[in-house]
Amino acid sequence: MARAVRAAARMVERLVEDADGVARRVQVNLAESPLSWLQARGLVTRRQYEAGEVLRRDWEMAGMGARVTMCWDVGALASGGARGGRRGAPGPVEPGLAGMAARDRLRGALDAAGPGLKDVLWRVVCACEGLAAAESALGWPARAGKLVLGFGLDRVADYYRIG
Repeated sequence: MARAVRAAARMVERLVEDADGVARRVQVNLAESPLSWLQARGLVTRRQYEAGEVLRRDWEMAGMGARVTMCWDVGALASGGARGGRRGAPGPVEPGLAGMAARDRLRGALDAAGPGLKDVLWRVVCACEGLAAAESALGWPARAGKLVLGFGLDRVADYYRIG
């Protein structure tokens, strides 16, 4: 019973943005990602797991997730928190070079996977949605997602040149 309570305490709901810019609400278990769960049970290869981790890192670096913190842009603070001398929310923060490069790599990897595979890649790897939930949301039969995810991860591994 205590174990179930601890596991439930690690579940959080997040609003994340997919590769096409559509915001979605997903539940994430902070203790374990779906990809690490699959790898620990031998359902994805080490190469596929590494490709997924690189894709996830690029997604995080690109800042594709929803922002939940205050914008501390130095230019906005120096001007009194306003643009043009008026009070109000500052404009969007310009991404740094690392973020822009990560976004380019992310788009390239998802494009290399292809339109039929990038949906499941985004859901499972980037948004940390469970495989069963991704299959259901995409209208796929049970257990089809594992095979399709494997194909997508292989293409992403090829894109990132993971041997």
